[in-house]
This record gives sequence, structure tokens and C-alpha cells, in this order.
Amino acid sequence: MNLPRLWARVIPWDKEVAVAALESGVEALWVPDGCAGNARELGRVVAVCAEGDLREGPDFLVTHMEAKADQTRIASSPPETPWVVFPREREIIPLENLVAWGRRILVVAKRPEDVALYRGVLEKGVYGLVLSCPDPAGMRALAGSAGAMPEELSLVPGRVIEVAPLGMGDRVCVDTCTWIEGSRGMLVGNGSAGMFLVCAENVPNPYVLPRPFRVNAGAVHSYCRVPGGRTAYLSDLAAGAGVLLVDDAGRGETAHVGRVKVERRPLVLIRALTPSGSECSIVLQNAETIRLVGPGGTTPSVARIAEGDGVLLLEEQAGRHFGVAVEETIREK
Repeated sequence: MNLPRLWARVIPWDKEVAVAALESGVEALWVPDGCAGNARELGRVVAVCAEGDLREGPDFLVTHMEAKADQTRIASSPPETPWVVFPREREIIPLENLVAWGRRILVVAKRPEDVALYRGVLEKGVYGLVLSCPDPAGMRALAGSAGAMPEELSLVPGRVIEVAPLGMGDRVCVDTCTWIEGSRGMLVGNGSAGMFLVCAENVPNPYVLPRPFRVNAGAVHSYCRVPGGRTAYLSDLAAGAGVLLVDDAGRGETAHVGRVKVERRPLVLIRALTPSGSECSIVLQNAETIRLVGPGGTTPSVARIAEGDGVLLLEEQAGRHFGVAVEETIREK
């Protein structure tokens, strides 16, 4: 199973604290041995204990960061080994070292300010967090701060240089479990080096009702940004997957997919130049309800966009391996 990134430590067992954690979006409950059944009675959750879904020893290791030897023990273990780390009070250098060395560490956080500190390690953050608070209200506040940490992206103004109908093809509608307002949408593109901000279908139209949970995101081959700095193909998205919703200021938050619809529709190719002179492109359904986002939060329709119009772009280095950015020689055209 994939290792959850957000745990709550409920030791000793306290049902109200566990409920507060689950209702706040925690993915795994670390509970005393013998309490896996108590955790599962509250809902579908990963139980962490001797008889649970994840077990200390076979599935992860635990250490208190008391001395350099503790850091060395993690560093000398296989890189894929998950570690739960109880850090010293406000001590950050060992965590920076471990993140720089690519180790999968989940750090125990006891206060909201801990969440911000550990999520900001080397501007990348630790692999995950283990929330620890003895009372329900404190756990809700702690989990709320963990869930509220947005991804910040630097969007740049681009200029459209070509709009060309392509004929028929398969496009993907991403229906999320989130109400998407304003200029928010998904970052999508033909390549990983340049992505367009595609707005949700949240504007009234004389012909169809708004679908403010939907992003008509583009052709099936397209890349899209997902949480954690990764990309995915639109064709790979399915119910339960996480996608990144972004506004015109570059603030991103995670949303979950409820449904993906792939349908054959007329398509249009749009090319744009970034401020650095790089060219990027996107293939979208050719319809008036599909809109890009421009500087200042404008949302021009694909049916009316023209050469010279402004659009917001995410410009990054090309090169992805299974969605993860890598440094390699690559050209995307």
C-alpha cells in the first residue's frame, strides 16, 4: 500500500481525539496495540499498530532525534525505508540533512507552528507528518493547519501566438469533489515545461448550466499538475485521485476526483510564448464553455481567444520520470 503522508498518534487510545483526527482529514491512526478494531469502527482508515495495516518494524521504523547517531542510523538505512522521527524541540538541521539525502521521514508535530516548520524544510518539506495532541479541539486545530498548507506556484503572463482547430479527438472532463469558484482551475499542457491555467466551468452560459465542480481540462495525452510538485497524464486520473486546483495568484490546494469523463469532441490547439521566449501549447475542447485564465484573473473563452491575448502559464524545466521532475536533456515540442 502507498504510505499515507498524514497520521495522527492517538496513544493512549481516545475515541474523541481519533474522531477529531478523522473528521479533519487524517489518513492513518497510530494507536496502541490491540486497538486496530477501535480505529476501524470509526471509518475506513489505515490503522498503525501491531495488528494493523502498518506495523512498526516491518513497515516503518521509529527514532527519537537525540544525537547525531540517530541521524546517522536513518541515513545509513535504505532510502526507501520510512522513518517516524520524534524531533528535538525546534531542532531543524537534522531534518534538513535527511530531506537533502532523500530519506522518507514522517515527523511528529505537536503544534500548528510545527506543521509550518516541517513542511518548509529546504523549501521541499518532509515526506509526511504525525500529528500528536491529547485533546479533540487541539487535534482539530493541528489537523486544520496541516490541511491548510497550500502549494505556492509562480505563474507568468504568456502571449498567445496561434489558435488552430484540430478536428475530433478525446478530451477529459475532471469532476472534482470540490466547489471551484472564481479563476481557479487546473494546470494543464502538452508538455511539463509549460502549462496553462484552465478555469473551471463555473460561469453561467445561455446554453448549459454551470458545472462549478468541473474542469474540462484537455486532450487525453495532456499533463496536469497534481499535489507534491508532480504531474500526471489526464488519461491516468480516476475517482479518488488528487489534483491541484490553482488560482490566478498561484495558490494551489488539493482536490479529489469524483469522476472522469472521456468523450470525443472537436479540439483546438493553442500555442503561447512565455516571458523567456519559450513556446508551450495545449489541446482543449473547441467550445465556448472552456476558458483559460489570463493576467488579473480574466477568463477568456477558447471560442474567442486570439493571437496576442494574455494567458497565465506555469513555466518549469522539462523532464519528468513517472511524474517526478528530473534533470535530463529533453525537448518537448
